[in-house]
Amino acid sequence: MSLYRLPPLPTIKEIIRLYNLRAQKQLSQNFLLDMKLTDKIVRKAGNLKGAYVCEVGPGPGGITRAILNSGVEELLVVEKDTRFIPGLKMLNEASFGKTRIVHGDILTYRLDRSFPKHLKKEWEDDPPNVHIIGNLPFNVSTPLIIKWFEAISERTGPFYYGRTQMTLTFQQEVAERLKASVGNKQRSRLSIMAQYLCDVELCFTIPGRAFVPKPEVDVGVVHFTPLKKPKIEQPFKLVEKVVQNVFQYRRKYCHHGLSMLFPEDQRKELTNKILKLANVEPTLRSTELTIKHFRDLCFVYRELCDNDPQLLAYNFREELRKKKLQTNPDVIEEEKNFTGTM
Repeated sequence: MSLYRLPPLPTIKEIIRLYNLRAQKQLSQNFLLDMKLTDKIVRKAGNLKGAYVCEVGPGPGGITRAILNSGVEELLVVEKDTRFIPGLKMLNEASFGKTRIVHGDILTYRLDRSFPKHLKKEWEDDPPNVHIIGNLPFNVSTPLIIKWFEAISERTGPFYYGRTQMTLTFQQEVAERLKASVGNKQRSRLSIMAQYLCDVELCFTIPGRAFVPKPEVDVGVVHFTPLKKPKIEQPFKLVEKVVQNVFQYRRKYCHHGLSMLFPEDQRKELTNKILKLANVEPTLRSTELTIKHFRDLCFVYRELCDNDPQLLAYNFREELRKKKLQTNPDVIEEEKNFTGTM
């Protein structure tokens, strides 16, 4: 850590008492008060001296202090809950204006406009001096990381600057899925989407008792470095569709999920074709498929879609829904009523 240190401040516990901050269950809030652990998370991000950092959901500011103590050039914090803003303003004053506070939702905030353009690097270069760090609420962690995977594939958002590194917390089971290797029972859609785009490191586990209030599960800290070249060179949405279909029947052979990529009248023929051309055994289970298997499946599926563009738009769940609506008028009426109340 840098020699720079914040001046004496109230402890995180004192901040929580001072501003009457209570974790809200509906927002999946859990506060990390142990400064040794917050320092450890920040160290896993690498050398932050002179870096530009975005912290997601700083809350009462435990990780925020550790980031500022690492000697960053600028810290952008994006916080949705207004209750935490006064405490964060205190940290901004203590850091002599190094903390930029945004009251907003990280799912919609434009990180591609957040830092100086001179930080931008070519994708093939070393990662830029830009980092994302955060103790993510459980209810936002999966949709957020999927959103960022898509941004990696498009080189947009925080990845406008290059291969921006991320150090984030997840529910332990989710952290294990992100890193799970072939044959591991935790291998899932998240495993493939993460590993075809990033080098994924499961750094360490934080016991649930370290948080206030104590969650029912432990928490894993995961570090991501986007790859110079994705392991599957196909559009993100296409890869996501193939992977989702394969893993929807994770306890069955992979041909079951793959078959749902195709309309019923072509299902058997095209499932056999994609398996044969991709050289994938139909009796492999989804957890046994390698990244190469998915790469080849996506390549063949892309070729099939190029020959028949309607295939890409086909969604078997939507087809099932339409059939239900056709055979059950009550469902149609319920959907109309539901839509009218939105």
